[in-house]
Amino acid sequence: MNSMNLGATIIKSRRSVRSYTDKPISDEIIKETLECGRLAPTAMNLQPWLIGVVTDRDLLKQIADLTDHGKFIADSAACFVTCGDKGAKYYLEDCCAATMNMITCLQAYGVGSCWVAGDKKEYGPKICELLEIPPPYVLTSLIAAGYPKEIQVPKKKPGKEIFFTNRWKPEEE
Repeated sequence: MNSMNLGATIIKSRRSVRSYTDKPISDEIIKETLECGRLAPTAMNLQPWLIGVVTDRDLLKQIADLTDHGKFIADSAACFVTCGDKGAKYYLEDCCAATMNMITCLQAYGVGSCWVAGDKKEYGPKICELLEIPPPYVLTSLIAAGYPKEIQVPKKKPGKEIFFTNRWKPEEE
């Protein structure tokens, strides 16, 4: 393969970033990120979500304090929030697609991010209440975002351990 694929390059360069500089994210990038979330695929095109962003320092700290593994949200420039209509059968899959679209958009602009779980978390209802999200919407994801202070590269499983064609058969050494 000799051609460069920009989308694949962006996806392959993405890492979870939990340490950010003080540089704010421009309104243009925030708007584009929300737009990319809005344009994600959904089952039956229901679009069963509310998608927002929090940039207020006090709210970021309150969200961080409510989470169990998202304390770094307090130091992020923004936190994107995706909430799904629990009455929609595939709200979780749809909201996950929106979340990945937004993470990919941020990466394309050089903005680091980290997906923080929302669905099935005890703090979900508290964050919805804090942000005045009405029922039947529930928190599905938080995306802490900012310009990376440092990037850690985690070890990933090699393809031979997880890829298959047609049926699963482990590759032999």
